[in-house]
Amino acid sequence: MMCLFYTRGSHEVYHERQWNCLCIWLILCLFLRTCVSSSPKPNFLLILADDLGIGDVGCYGNDTIRTSHIDGLAKEGVRLTQHIAAASVCTPSRAAFLTGRYPIRSGMASNTQRRVLFWNGCSGGLPPNETTFARVLHQQGYSTALVGKWHLGVNCESHHDHCHHPLNHGFEYFYGMPFTILNECQGTDDPELAKSLQYTYWFYTQIIFLAVLTLLFGKLTGLFSVKWKIIVCVTILGLVYFLSWFSSYGFTKYWNCILMRNHDITEQPMNLEKMTSNMLKEAVSFIERNKHRPFLLFFSLVHVHTPLITTKEFLGRSRHGLYGDNVEEMDWMVGRLLDVIDKEGLKNTTFIYFASDHGGSVEAHRGNVRLGGWNGIYKGGKGMGGWEGGIRVPGIVRWPGVLPAGIVISEPTSIMDIFPTVVQLAGGIVPQDRVIDGRTLLPLLQGAVQHSEHEFMFHYCGVDLHAVRWHHKESGTIWKAHFATPVFQPEDSGACFERGICPCFGDGVTHHDPPLLFDLSQDPSEASPLSVDTEPLFDSVIKRIGKAVEEHRKTLTPVPQQLSPYNNVWKPWLQPCCGTFPFCWCDKETKKADDTL
Repeated sequence: MMCLFYTRGSHEVYHERQWNCLCIWLILCLFLRTCVSSSPKPNFLLILADDLGIGDVGCYGNDTIRTSHIDGLAKEGVRLTQHIAAASVCTPSRAAFLTGRYPIRSGMASNTQRRVLFWNGCSGGLPPNETTFARVLHQQGYSTALVGKWHLGVNCESHHDHCHHPLNHGFEYFYGMPFTILNECQGTDDPELAKSLQYTYWFYTQIIFLAVLTLLFGKLTGLFSVKWKIIVCVTILGLVYFLSWFSSYGFTKYWNCILMRNHDITEQPMNLEKMTSNMLKEAVSFIERNKHRPFLLFFSLVHVHTPLITTKEFLGRSRHGLYGDNVEEMDWMVGRLLDVIDKEGLKNTTFIYFASDHGGSVEAHRGNVRLGGWNGIYKGGKGMGGWEGGIRVPGIVRWPGVLPAGIVISEPTSIMDIFPTVVQLAGGIVPQDRVIDGRTLLPLLQGAVQHSEHEFMFHYCGVDLHAVRWHHKESGTIWKAHFATPVFQPEDSGACFERGICPCFGDGVTHHDPPLLFDLSQDPSEASPLSVDTEPLFDSVIKRIGKAVEEHRKTLTPVPQQLSPYNNVWKPWLQPCCGTFPFCWCDKETKKADDTL
């Protein structure tokens, strides 16, 4: 449109003024229409608990642990009752959450019994070529931050390349633990890593050095020809295993229990007494700093992982000992974040999501005191790749004015669904060069569709497929077939107490042919397996699930294994260190607090 301004006689001037006014009016209308039609981008507050059982939360049936703030989220939003984690342990589940992809696609599924990263100073981690929702949102102009636990690696080739670090995966700001909280961080007499690592490391050390001696003997006596280069490489590998074995005796606290702000180590080892308050302050501060621009805050809780670090204000408050105290403190932290969102006037413009990375730990205990979560009516728990107790988690979404309040959805959903949902709402594009297993939740949350987009869901234990879920939408039936299940110790305990965590393969697993089949619609506790005699559709269901597995495996491509024995062993040259290695110690947090006084 073009508006011409010129001067003529009085009659023409009158019409020109009318024309000018009309032009201005039309331009204003177009401007207002544009402003109204382009709704502002929502903020995202994603809260992920650690090891929280679905039965630990009030709105999922717990009437003894007080979780009023989380329950309030559910009352004002949507509660998902069949929300599934992509793995039953931390590292692979969190990789899937951030990328929307099964861990096996990114190399974050283990083919050994070590299913999570064991060191800050190892070379495994979330590959730099993986696309996280944080990276997409950063490209869309969002301010992005991760506060809390990472546990997806730090370095690849040197102690400062930070190839796996959150800042290399789309987060502009990071404050928290690059690893995870452990009993070793507290200095208890019940170490988590050491007892599972020491025997393995010492065994490999002896084997490798025996091989070195054999090679040396053959070389020096002329029995066989071998290059010195090979002998040196094998010797170095043996030294790495020996140092890993040696470090597991008392050094874990200094190597793994560290606090970082962006790339800088601020506490080594970290001060556990201030952990909760420091992380909460950082999260609140980020929201306040970015209240005038779209932001993504991933608040990755270390609650309620052992050793259950709880402030004195919450000790002894619950009816379930230290674990219950820790859950109630976590709920209070969620409430503090909700208060800040409300105070800053962001309630109606913030998409809030709460979930757990996997089910509660059934085996966690100290003496006769249980330290793990409750998974409600569901069998199994953390570490069990197929049983519902290890993978069915709480899932709550709130966005006032956009999503309905007080709605319960029982359709199958996944924590991987957050990736496409967040990307879509932020105006980004889901990557087209790779398989994305998550499905956008928005149509389901808004009631635009009645069924989830998931037809099949694949439940891995490491790289081993343990179970498959089939959502038969026409009938509404949820079938689930188990190809392998862990051997409980003791037999009827429902857990692997003797091992500490259930394995994925070997003599600790029972393989089923035909698979164990359950109808979760009628038997969510997986108590009564079906058979040809009790279920007329048994053969056809097993056949259809088998075909789905074949189709799924065709979509998998070989990738480097990030949790291989080599990538998951401690390497001194990769160890993050505040100081001169091996004298790694600092407390910049206290110094910073003193400087502000």
